This record gives sequence, C-alpha cells and structure tokens, in this order.
Amino acid sequence: MTFDRPFPYYPRPMLTTEHNLQCATCGAQCCRYLAMEIDKPTCKRDYDHIRWYLKHRDVHVFIDNHGDWLVQFDTPCDELDKAHRCRNYHTRPMICRSHGDDDLTEQCEFDSEDETHVERFSTAQEFEVWLDRQRIDWRFKNGFGP
Repeated sequence: MTFDRPFPYYPRPMLTTEHNLQCATCGAQCCRYLAMEIDKPTCKRDYDHIRWYLKHRDVHVFIDNHGDWLVQFDTPCDELDKAHRCRNYHTRPMICRSHGDDDLTEQCEFDSEDETHVERFSTAQEFEVWLDRQRIDWRFKNGFGP
C-alpha cells in the first residue's frame, strides 16, 4: 500500500468555523460511503470485473477528475449517530480528520465547485453503454471468459 502523505500523521488543529458549518450542513455525506481506487481497466477481464461490481446493490464505479478509477460502496460509517455526528469524533481515523483539508487530501466534495468525477456508473448496463460509445472491445467472443 502506498500513501501520498508522509508518516507520521499528527493531529491537526480544529477546523475553521466555516468548515464546521459546512460539515453540519451536508449531513456527513463523506461518512456515508467509501471509495477505493482500482486499476484502470485494460482488458476484457477487467471490464468484466467492473460489470460484476456494478451488479451489486449500492456499488458504483467512477472515473474522477484526475482520471483515476474508483469503486464506491454506499454504506454509512458505523460511528454515525442519528444526528449524523461521529460518536468517536476525538479518536476517529486520520483519514476522517484530514478529509476536506486541501493540505492533506482532496477538497471536500460538498464544498467543491468542480465535479468530483467525469464518469459515474451505477449499473452494469450504464457501463456497457459507455464501453460501446468508447468503441472498446469488452465482450468475450462466445459469452464466456478467456
């Protein structure tokens, strides 16, 4: 596993009041899913794996505005309470602490004026239509694997 940021992490100071208000306003959207980077698909097997991901409920695949491919799982953090607040705020993971801090991670998607993705797929059919529009040869000849 590689990291973009050097270790060790140190707790950062409290966010500004403006940032706290934004977090309260969005209903903790960043705590309702997780997204993991995947390799850019390059062969039929890769495309088939993405089709498989998208056949699962609450799973999406997207290409972010940097060209990176990610799989997203819409599943809320177990630490969110009914008011969308973190029950373990003071001991939350560093990735949570740094989310939205431009110095450490990407800008908060709620606060960003830019789209967070250039393509987003929620179903295998959406992905297949996109593959066809891109003229990508993704189908296996006999309907089975290689």
